Amino acid sequence: MSSKVTTELLKQLRQVMRSSKHVTEPIQAYIVPSGDAHQSEYIAPCDCRRAFISGFDGSAGTAIITEQNAAMWTDGRYFLQAASQMDNNWTLMKMGVKDTPSQEDWLVSVLPEGSKVGVDPFIIPADQWKRMSKVLRSAGHALVPVSENLIDVVWVDRPQRPCKPLITLGLSYTGVGWKEKITILRLKMAERKVPWFVVTALDEVAWLFNLRGSDVEYNPVFFAYAIIGINSISLFIDGDRMTDPAVREHLQLDSTLDPEFKIQVVPYESILTELQAICAGLSPKEKVWLTDKASYALTEAIPKVHRYLTPYTPICMGKAVKNEAETAGMRRAHIKDAVALCELFNWLEKEVPKGTVTEIFAADKAEEFRSQQNDFVELSFATISSTGPNGAIIHYKPVPETNRTLSVSEIYLLDSGAQYKDGTTDVTRTMHFGTPSAYEKECFTYVLKGHIAVSAAIFPNGTKGHLLDSFARSALWDTGLDYLHGTGHGVGSFLNVHEGPCGISYKTFADEPLEAGMVVSDEPGYYEDGSFGIRIENVVLVIPAETKYNFKNRGSLTFEPLTLVPIQTKMIDVHLLTQKECDWVNNYHQKCREVIGAELERQGRHEALQWLLKETGPIARMQ
Repeated sequence: MSSKVTTELLKQLRQVMRSSKHVTEPIQAYIVPSGDAHQSEYIAPCDCRRAFISGFDGSAGTAIITEQNAAMWTDGRYFLQAASQMDNNWTLMKMGVKDTPSQEDWLVSVLPEGSKVGVDPFIIPADQWKRMSKVLRSAGHALVPVSENLIDVVWVDRPQRPCKPLITLGLSYTGVGWKEKITILRLKMAERKVPWFVVTALDEVAWLFNLRGSDVEYNPVFFAYAIIGINSISLFIDGDRMTDPAVREHLQLDSTLDPEFKIQVVPYESILTELQAICAGLSPKEKVWLTDKASYALTEAIPKVHRYLTPYTPICMGKAVKNEAETAGMRRAHIKDAVALCELFNWLEKEVPKGTVTEIFAADKAEEFRSQQNDFVELSFATISSTGPNGAIIHYKPVPETNRTLSVSEIYLLDSGAQYKDGTTDVTRTMHFGTPSAYEKECFTYVLKGHIAVSAAIFPNGTKGHLLDSFARSALWDTGLDYLHGTGHGVGSFLNVHEGPCGISYKTFADEPLEAGMVVSDEPGYYEDGSFGIRIENVVLVIPAETKYNFKNRGSLTFEPLTLVPIQTKMIDVHLLTQKECDWVNNYHQKCREVIGAELERQGRHEALQWLLKETGPIARMQ
């Protein structure tokens, strides 16, 4: 992977940081966060400012440029990638590694006295601004908002903001109409005596109005904000997409609805002025509800006395707990996905020994098989198709410079997923097309033991996902191994593949308690730099569990796998499994046979069916 040469760009940016044309007074440091104005994880090309200035294009990271230095903070998923994509102008700051300074501490250590640190107020979340500003202020520096994004000044061929057509979703997919969702939201507002609610996250706008879009690759969302009042609805959205008759009918824009459900369509850019106008008319006790992850710019538009900030909004919570229609859709989507992957793995098994299949070719083939399935829209993220040492790069995406050929002597890791109109998928399988070594099998089996420990876990209602994280690591820890990423993330319903507020991670601040109806991934792994990567990932649904006793009448929960794709048994060292773990594998494979076998039969995919039957034969522990 060749690194981007950034010498000239950094020189231009530093000139802009000093220029009175672009800043009211010179700034000594400039922060470039990952996200967009909606704090999205996945962003449109026009918002890829950090990638533009540094060359590093992973989904998480923050760049800070001072007069003398340029530094990049990212997490364990991206250490290898960032190191290979950035030139020697940059210092990699490995988050989570001992002795790595925080962004604030680093700034304090390198800045001259009384420095100004600039950031675009629309791109930085309010909670992060608050934390950073406090540390800088106590060291005699100031965090200041810039009126125009300084990266945009030096980015001459920056792409336009996308404005693509919208997709309307009927009740068979959503289960609940948009008016009902707004009624439920208004009840929550009334409970808290809050007359206004601002929707800033793109997936929350999409879910609330039962609309989807394609403004951001892999995420069926569109650029919009919404402000919901007790008697009014404003949708801030650009372009002529509101002239589409299907969209107009879906939102009932031309009908004489009750006034409180009449949607005012307002230009996207006018969110700030509209919000300021609303705040100007508030009585002293009235509040505006906003997530504390919203941008500093929007949060500041609301005077402090009128702010009602919460970490998660009722929309975020409502979206996370899937209703019956959404759950049924997720099941359907995962069945189709498994059919496509059975086709793919059957094909790979025949083609890999010929030495003609590259990582890119395999990824394209996976997309081709998925696209043959009903209601397929697009992929849910860039396919991670990696063989041998590339597998150790956790979020590796094959490009021509790194594209290896799959072989019978190396492990192959495929992490991929799709957006279907009825659900979102994300699955990882690790395969060997020859004979795995004893060590590879040992590592694979520890990862599998962790995967099973989470999948089979039974836990009381009210348990947070982070408490399950060590279940996934226990077998690895026993032998001195580990992995540098979380164990699971929430998954949207034909929405973002990474969705809050639930997850399974060592980071304790990241999650809300798990509830029946939530959908998360279960994906422990192990990565040996320079050799191989192993990950086993299913998407699972939180369901009620039957237990012998019921302490304090709390009730219990467990997981049901939605992903039904065989786990390669030749990679398993059966001696390392307990009888219970063997039974789990056999029961899981029996379900794959029954559910996916029937669908392969129905679709007339007989060769893939034979492959499935071969791969799901029972395993037995040797005594």
